[in-house]
Amino acid sequence: MSHVLHFLNDEGGATAIEYALLATLISIAGIAAMTSIGTNVSMKINDAATALS
Repeated sequence: MSHVLHFLNDEGGATAIEYALLATLISIAGIAAMTSIGTNVSMKINDAATALS
């Protein structure tokens, strides 16, 4: 019975899941930011190419 209680009180797995979720959210935010920056840079390059032609 004590093994079951120990298992139910163990929060190590929950902490690992929380860190994984946090890392996932940070990754998604980073990808969104890089995509936005990449789109802006692409537009600037296209504008410069249009102005030169």
